[in-house]
Amino acid sequence: MGLRIQSIQKVYPDFRLQLDFEVRQGEFLALLGPSGCGKTTTLRLIAGFIDPDSGSLHMNGRRIDTLPAHRRRIGIVFQDYSLFPHLNVRDNIGFGLRMQGWGSKDAKERIEELLRLVSLKEYGKRKVTRLSGGEQQRVALARALAPRPQLLLLDEPLSALDAKLRKNLRKEILRVQRELSITTLYVTHDQEEALVLGDRIAVMRDGHIEQIDTPKRIYNRPRNLFVATFLGQANIIRGRLAKREGELAVVQTPVGTLRVSPSQAEEFGASDEVIVFFRPEHCQMGGTKTNRINGRVVQKEYLGSHQLIEVESNGARFTLDLADRVTLVTGDTISFSVSPHHCCLFLQ
Repeated sequence: MGLRIQSIQKVYPDFRLQLDFEVRQGEFLALLGPSGCGKTTTLRLIAGFIDPDSGSLHMNGRRIDTLPAHRRRIGIVFQDYSLFPHLNVRDNIGFGLRMQGWGSKDAKERIEELLRLVSLKEYGKRKVTRLSGGEQQRVALARALAPRPQLLLLDEPLSALDAKLRKNLRKEILRVQRELSITTLYVTHDQEEALVLGDRIAVMRDGHIEQIDTPKRIYNRPRNLFVATFLGQANIIRGRLAKREGELAVVQTPVGTLRVSPSQAEEFGASDEVIVFFRPEHCQMGGTKTNRINGRVVQKEYLGSHQLIEVESNGARFTLDLADRVTLVTGDTISFSVSPHHCCLFLQ
């Protein structure tokens, strides 16, 4: 049954949080959004650190917003880990167990089980102040999991780590989550983390959810321009919807006539001002005559296995994500195309 956030509102003088969504049983849901959009406030509401003004929270069919934080059976990993510096690894992990009155034998077995789970079996007696950032993150995860919570909340737990370590540890987090099948809500502003970790992604802005769906659908079929431009790189061009042409919608733009599949245009009418959106990796050099755009290379960025090419066409700029073997230099005149089925339409 998972977690159900039902018509929750929290109002501040300069900010309003309005939420209605669910985290399915055993799901890993990534809550993605810019700073200040309400991600951490959402976690604090769920955890019981602040109270909503209205609405309700249900976990596995049981209402929990009326319960104090310590009775909600929620494990939390904070951004700064919040470990106890005077305690060793084993005692940090077992802190919650002692607070809940676990017997020493059961607590010891649970601590050893978690040390193995997070690959810190030989670290039990070590002071947490002698651990690396990645090791501290694992201790924080183990401590959150120790009392067998029904829900795991993670508030940007990898943000203080370098890029390589982040990639390694997100695999570990996902491994642990899959092994335990624990319902998980993971807050991040990192697009790549959300795409890699999430069974689904909830994109948040200004206190509400803009779209919640699988990573693939969020990326390829964003609901609006904010989602399209926040998650990944985006090419956009403004135009006017002209007509339907068989199975395609025809849009007049400054770079020529572009066609979009009708499934993306059904809600629009003739002469509507629209925005055509497509991803850099969906662009092909040359290609078909449909949606062909001519332009001049103004910048290139070499990224090893691929390159980003910036093209200017009639005042508009587009980014192409091309294979390394394509040879282009600044000033080259090129043409590229994009399939109508890789384009989306949004109202201006």
